[in-house]
Amino acid sequence: MQRVADVLVDTLVAAGVRNVYGVAGDSLNAVTDSLRPRTEIRWVHVRHEEAAAFAAGAEAQLHGGLGVCAGSCGPGNLHLINGLYDAQRSRAPVLAIASHIPTPEIGTNYFQETHPELVFRECSHFRELISHPEQLSRVLETAIETAWARQGVSVVVLPGDIALLPAADRAPRPLGPRPTPRFAPSDAEIGRLADALNGAKKVTILAGSGCAGARDELLQAAARLRAPIVHTLRAKEALEYDNPFDVGMTGLIGFSSGYHAMLDADLVLLLGTDFPYRQFYPERATKVQVDIAAEQIGRRTGIDLGLVGEVGATLRAVLPRLVEKSDSGHLSASLGHYQRSRRELDGLAGGEPGKAPLHPQFVVKVLDELARDDAVFTCDVGLPTVWAARYLRFNGRRRLIGSFWHGSMANALPQAIGAQCTEPDRQVVSLSGDGGIAMLLGEILTLRQLELPVKVIVFDNGSLGFVELEQKSAGFLEAGVDLTNPDFAAVAQSCGLLGLRAETPEQVRPMIAQLLAHPGPALLDAVVARQEIAMPPSIERSVVKGFGLWLIKAVLSGKGDEIVDLARVNLFR
Repeated sequence: MQRVADVLVDTLVAAGVRNVYGVAGDSLNAVTDSLRPRTEIRWVHVRHEEAAAFAAGAEAQLHGGLGVCAGSCGPGNLHLINGLYDAQRSRAPVLAIASHIPTPEIGTNYFQETHPELVFRECSHFRELISHPEQLSRVLETAIETAWARQGVSVVVLPGDIALLPAADRAPRPLGPRPTPRFAPSDAEIGRLADALNGAKKVTILAGSGCAGARDELLQAAARLRAPIVHTLRAKEALEYDNPFDVGMTGLIGFSSGYHAMLDADLVLLLGTDFPYRQFYPERATKVQVDIAAEQIGRRTGIDLGLVGEVGATLRAVLPRLVEKSDSGHLSASLGHYQRSRRELDGLAGGEPGKAPLHPQFVVKVLDELARDDAVFTCDVGLPTVWAARYLRFNGRRRLIGSFWHGSMANALPQAIGAQCTEPDRQVVSLSGDGGIAMLLGEILTLRQLELPVKVIVFDNGSLGFVELEQKSAGFLEAGVDLTNPDFAAVAQSCGLLGLRAETPEQVRPMIAQLLAHPGPALLDAVVARQEIAMPPSIERSVVKGFGLWLIKAVLSGKGDEIVDLARVNLFR
């Protein structure tokens, strides 16, 4: 006799799910028991449910299928929330199984009682409680279809007693991702788009992750328009490589070249992006936006022409109407600026033998050179994301996963777990901050227990580095950002991993080579400079004033020996 939990697992298998990430608990016993004997799907035991949700989101982003996580009633499924927020905002199809207290006790303030349908409302597209066995198949299938169709999170709330009941007599139907719609704006709108682009002298394209499936059309349009392409961070892995029009990123972690390519344009074409930082949009340029999501048109900056459509289909429709531009002055100037910016950034990624601490840029540059050409990189928010964005190179096979929209700490290691479970033979590297890895340090034990060959590089600067930078830029003396760290290499060794510790530049290359060659999980504790400031491509007066105030306060408080060499970071370029 099949139980409700058995039908749940059968349905997940029919949907192509291979991993369910979670922490066991009594209200989940029926589910874990149903998973236990199966060979085509497995329970992935992590140490914290937040890590389970991050891992499921990473699997969905890497594999393109459905990621699944589970949490026991009350605190167990509450721990999923942060990772589910990240999946929802990253447009990753994830199903969360939130187990619940016994149905007769719902509404009585029972032990561990919460209301999951309400708790998960802001981080999911679908939430439903299973209160009878006959509901399960239809509700679960609808949840899966919604996660795929809307590219986000669905939550099924399953009380432990219902999971143990005999199932209704209904076999799961075959499930698979629905076809992705391909549609363009109307013919009249395409005409207005062509007129706007043909009438502009200097066009710059800001390309987001919505361009990932339209690379060829994008490059054709840029060639026709003689337009530099500024890419967002989420578009980096798909658009940066082999792109003769690429001028880098803009925004808080971008390049000055990307910022100026937009500033100098008389028309900026926004394609498949919801780039959030309003201060980096030009004020005077005409702005045209194309996006598949109508609600995103114009919500970041004023738009002169907004079109709802899939980027590839829209570009294919407008390309025959574009008049090839003969003036390459704007493109040439933007490319020249990018080359200068690239040289400046590469010049910072070095080190003098024997001199500590390390420059984090140098660590990532060496990693980029030694990692496989199909490696998967995950990165914590803050400075690890900055270094990944500026120094990792992509080729159409490498992948980069991070909490780029939700901006959560401690995402990199759990996402690496999800990536490695999804692609067991692929090289997976986590670029972890010391604050981030400490927050979910128990997941190092997950690597050992599951024998996942994830490689972890810890940027050990003894500080919440990006927060410290934000404080200084606002004129505050740093407060609450100091980290008293262990020797992370020794911690890794005590957990059964290979543990390495690099303190000087000559140690970096051989240790990263050893790290990557090791057959099992391994960690490199890279002791990097705390005062390595990563400045945005445009400095507002308030930031200059803030740093000035910080310098004065630092000197007066006796912290003069900690002041960074501003010439090195090109603060005022």
